[in-house]
Amino acid sequence: MSVEFNHTIVLSRDREKSAHFLAEILGLKVGDPAGVFLPVTTANGVTLDFLTVDADIPMQHYAFLVSEDEFDEALDRLVAARIPIQADPHGNHPRRINRNDGGRGVYFLDPAGHGLEIITRPYGTDPASTMNGVTEDVPGAV
Repeated sequence: MSVEFNHTIVLSRDREKSAHFLAEILGLKVGDPAGVFLPVTTANGVTLDFLTVDADIPMQHYAFLVSEDEFDEALDRLVAARIPIQADPHGNHPRRINRNDGGRGVYFLDPAGHGLEIITRPYGTDPASTMNGVTEDVPGAV
């Protein structure tokens, strides 16, 4: 059997709020609670189990590979919900997306402060792309 990533626990202040936020942006469904966990499962079977905790939550980073159409839909949802976006993880390019590897990518925060990223091409798939380092303005973005 080959090794596959199956699930991870995502700490939050409110599992309902965080799980529904991610599911809404990505067009996924929130599953039935499994004990203290509230699951959101991606198309490749990886489950993010949201857990409510009453403690300081260190920022984690979660990146999601999506199709071009799914990217458009998620970006539209982010803009409509007035969720701040940026083209890079450091916030140097607010209200923009990146075009790395000839694809598109965007960063934003979830309600618990985790850094989320949506990309249409895995990193390193086209290191010679003339689009690497290019960013594009997103009309209406905050």
